[in-house]
Amino acid sequence: MSTFVQQKNSQPAPQGVREAILAKPGFGDYFTDHMSHVRYTKDQGWHAHTVKPYGPLVLDPAAAVFHYAQEIFEGMKAYRHADGSVWTFRPTKNAERMNKSAARLALPEISAEDFVGSLRALVELDEAWVATPKDAADEVSLYLRPFMIASEKFLGVRASHEADYYVIASPAGPYFAGGIKPVDIWLSKDLKRAGTGGTGFAKCGGNYAASLQAGNQAAEKGCQQVMFTDAKESKYLEELGGMNLMLVTKDNELITPSVSETILDGVTRRSLLELAPSIGLTPVERDIEVAEWRERAAAGEIVEAFACGTAAVITPIGRLVSDDFTIEQSTEPGEAAMKLRSTLLDIQYGRAEGPEGWMVKLA
Repeated sequence: MSTFVQQKNSQPAPQGVREAILAKPGFGDYFTDHMSHVRYTKDQGWHAHTVKPYGPLVLDPAAAVFHYAQEIFEGMKAYRHADGSVWTFRPTKNAERMNKSAARLALPEISAEDFVGSLRALVELDEAWVATPKDAADEVSLYLRPFMIASEKFLGVRASHEADYYVIASPAGPYFAGGIKPVDIWLSKDLKRAGTGGTGFAKCGGNYAASLQAGNQAAEKGCQQVMFTDAKESKYLEELGGMNLMLVTKDNELITPSVSETILDGVTRRSLLELAPSIGLTPVERDIEVAEWRERAAAGEIVEAFACGTAAVITPIGRLVSDDFTIEQSTEPGEAAMKLRSTLLDIQYGRAEGPEGWMVKLA
């Protein structure tokens, strides 16, 4: 693992400003004093590992990222534990996924050691930005956003020979500030997020850009999120705009669509499947038809539905809405969803012991 050279910000946010932000951070609205950076060139590989002051990037207008969308990113959180230490959750899984994304987008892979090292180097300098939870309901954290961009100056359709990797950090408050409530989901039939052979499994900006129009349609229908189906038949459930889907049956099965070329292998998704047996659920990964959810929910066989991801952990689904039908799921968060949520959060905040290696100390 390379050593990250520290270039401290000579004008960090004053303590009073930082404390005011931490008291009401929102999500993705404010950023810490520093950022990690590693440079890649074809001749030198990854080099110039630094942590430097947070600030604007200087890129040539011909940088490949602007014209050919070579860009990938990750997302995770840092958590303050009761003893004052700061930890993150399964970062090597994020590193593995980032390298899968890099391979698909023809970007250079970065070692897991450098990936975790970049997180640790940043948090060591910006530890004061990691808030201390007041109680178990106070889900404050520091959101970490590693990303990689193609930065070579050229116009031509080929993989860039230069890239830059960064990590920025943003203090985050509870996702559900007013309490956890089920959300309504719009079923997108015509607009697709990804297709077989594409980049659906990669965490790249283009996948999210492809979801935004459908997200606008969802908002017009009074829904908070959008559910995508497969591009070939519009028959199978895939994932939401930024989260994975899970269904709970009356027989205590936790069902989720299988990871594929079109579905992101979410770290939260994977972790919930691994935790499911500890609360009496049997995890099942398989194809799920829209019709199955509709019929089994009406028959009382699918008793809960929720989405999962880093930001909210678990978001209960109240209704799936389409032009033709509505699946009425629940007006209150489900028991299994809330139990899974608390089980995972207790591990992340150090209130309970998790599987070996899940939590990694940063500071």
